Amino acid sequence: MIPRTVSQLCHVDFCVSLFQRDAKGQWLFEQVCQHLNLLEKDYFGIRFVDPDKQRHWLEFSKAITKQMRSQPPYTMCLRVKFYPPDPAALKEEITRYLVFLQIKRDLYHGRLLCKSSDAATLAAFILQAEIGDYDPGKHPEGYSSKFQFFPKHSERLERRIAEIHKSELIGQSPETAELNFLKKAQTLETYGVDPHPCKDVSGNAAFLAFTPFGFVVLQGNRRIHFLKWNEVTKLKFEGKTFHIYATHQEKIILTYFAPTPEACKHLWKCGVENQAFYQFEKSSQVRTVSSSNLFFKGSRFRYNGKVAKEVMEQSAKIRREPPEIHSGHSTPVRSVSSGNSFLRSHRNGAEGGHGTAEFSQDSYSPSDSVLPTPVSDDPSDPAQVRHTNGPRSIQEEGGTELCTQNQARPQGIKPKGKRSQLEKTRPTQHGPEEGVNLFICSLARLFLVTLALLFALLLLLIVLTESELDLAFLRDIRRTPEFQQFHYEYFCPLRRWLHEFFWMIFCKCKMLV
Repeated sequence: MIPRTVSQLCHVDFCVSLFQRDAKGQWLFEQVCQHLNLLEKDYFGIRFVDPDKQRHWLEFSKAITKQMRSQPPYTMCLRVKFYPPDPAALKEEITRYLVFLQIKRDLYHGRLLCKSSDAATLAAFILQAEIGDYDPGKHPEGYSSKFQFFPKHSERLERRIAEIHKSELIGQSPETAELNFLKKAQTLETYGVDPHPCKDVSGNAAFLAFTPFGFVVLQGNRRIHFLKWNEVTKLKFEGKTFHIYATHQEKIILTYFAPTPEACKHLWKCGVENQAFYQFEKSSQVRTVSSSNLFFKGSRFRYNGKVAKEVMEQSAKIRREPPEIHSGHSTPVRSVSSGNSFLRSHRNGAEGGHGTAEFSQDSYSPSDSVLPTPVSDDPSDPAQVRHTNGPRSIQEEGGTELCTQNQARPQGIKPKGKRSQLEKTRPTQHGPEEGVNLFICSLARLFLVTLALLFALLLLLIVLTESELDLAFLRDIRRTPEFQQFHYEYFCPLRRWLHEFFWMIFCKCKMLV
């Protein structure tokens, strides 16, 4: 088999029947899963990007065209939406293979951070799954350099990948190598991370993400916060501000700022869906959640799919012959590509138009992250390609401490003194100006809501007093001179004017008809 780089795409010829303008996302997703012969489909979703470069998950209950802000043709991607807590325990090989492609893509785009020893092992598993056992006649010196496993790496790492492939993985079939890859990837702290870029209250860049095990915050390529799902009590957003309420030995609130209100809402919806999927025992326990505060309704959203436990129980009932996985351009495709099965949908612009859907080879990577993939253990290695955007990894081998006062310590370095474990997950504090602004906004909202309530009560009182209800307190109000003056000088003329106005409109409409 001829090696292909990660930048090349998996191509699958895919064509479905024409779809109507009001076709829903669920219909399209079912067509894709049917084409891939995929039964364990609840881990996956369809992603697209709007003209403002904002990512979205296709909502299955809504019409496809109503979710698209761009003009056709539409470009969409099949992606892992909910990472399996234990990918090696998936029932079918086809599901494990698709998850393998997604994690391989995460490794290439820098979302799966790891130390260089783990990076070499993961890359060696990919190599074994693609080209099989090492053969001196087929694999000349430097053969591993033909493959692009990471955004950047050194010759030293390439040699280490080749060493592991030559000596430690002999005899492993592609299925076994992929399974071992999944087992290794699952042990990393950033397994399942789909980073959302944000800033903390001090203006420092951070990445928020939701994993099978909880909510995490990455800063400087290090995990500075981790909250288990059962510790997260509420997720809320207002404009570009995202709040995480949690209980970790004490009640804490984490506050971050997304680039745009649309990005913040997407972040909130992803958090709501992930918490519902991983935390609840049954889908019937999922409730509609709101981003509102005390006075305003806000956005409402509900996760409508199965939860993780139900998906695993349903998978255990699968009884069929395993579908075949070929290495050619069939379904699915085995390659060293990043596993990009891209779905392109076409629809005519006219009302009631029809279209087709097909997988495309167009380069499209909406999930790309700016997080670099660290791959060196030795900071003095001159051959290593250096990254200047932050520290090298979440777990460093033999490296120096690179944490600042705003960053957590590297794993393996214990805090000095009698500091509790809460230090790693302490809440981000509001700055003075931010606190004053929030207080002023709260007072303004309280004043407006109070004013609106008083106005509504006044209108209700006027309606009651002008009605024919015979109640003691209403009779007393009607007998007062102030009410008599209001009734004859304001209310009666207004009532006559409204009567004449609507009668005139009625007559004109009747004449037109």
